[in-house]
Amino acid sequence: MKSTIAPLPLEGESTAAPGDERFAFGRNWARFLTHLTPARLAAAEASLQQMLQCDRLSGRTFLDIGSGSGLFSLAARRLGAEVRSFDYDGDSVACTRELRQRYFPGDPHWQIGQGSVLDAEFIAGLGTFDVVYSWGVLHHTGNLWRAVELASQAVAPGGQFFIAIYNHGGSQTTRWMAIKRAYCRLPRALQIPFAIAVSTPGEIKSFGRALLGRQPRRYFRSWSQSAPRTRGMSKWHDLIDWVGGYPYEAARVDQVFDACRDRGFTLERLVSGAGLGCNEFVFRRTRS
Repeated sequence: MKSTIAPLPLEGESTAAPGDERFAFGRNWARFLTHLTPARLAAAEASLQQMLQCDRLSGRTFLDIGSGSGLFSLAARRLGAEVRSFDYDGDSVACTRELRQRYFPGDPHWQIGQGSVLDAEFIAGLGTFDVVYSWGVLHHTGNLWRAVELASQAVAPGGQFFIAIYNHGGSQTTRWMAIKRAYCRLPRALQIPFAIAVSTPGEIKSFGRALLGRQPRRYFRSWSQSAPRTRGMSKWHDLIDWVGGYPYEAARVDQVFDACRDRGFTLERLVSGAGLGCNEFVFRRTRS
């Protein structure tokens, strides 16, 4: 397998103008970085190893589309990949640069920049990669299917395309779209109280299930800032990302499968999320 990569712009503004109602993803991830622990980093690395079915990424190129906190760019670099990271959100770009400074200062094999996955010229200029990774990002662009199409073009022949997309839940998806839009329209001082209010019913149900299962401590441990959680993320920051994450789109598993199959990909691995959660897909490019 051979990929081609072009230099990633290290500075500059993204090409698409930000919407007035867009969630401040980067500010949320900046707060998460204060809780990054070795256990969380190990969990992030393990999730890449499991989904990509490999122990190391040495000798492979890795494109992180929508790098967010920078955690998975860091995980890929620690696993040996040559990494390119970009995000639409300037604060997310700053988070990713902060992690590079902490763990790989001055590393020429980890480039970071700002850009939009909806910008065809920008994506074409990056070249192609052995692994293109975009977890929970493409459905926040405002144009999910164009984002899938352009992101897939960055996958080298024989390369892997690892994406996670919100599952479509019919009327529930419509309801949450309205909630997310409402969150982003609120003054910043009211956003956290709003997020707590709309999340409380679901958390009460989760606690009730833990009580019925005689495992109440397990519920409380899930809220601990030291808990590594699946993929190394934080429950609180994930909750804020979920409530406020707008633009917001969702898709059924078969829709994502068909879109990627039609673009020359074969499904290697699927982890189906519960309810409105993310479905995770790993595809391999088997034809151009």
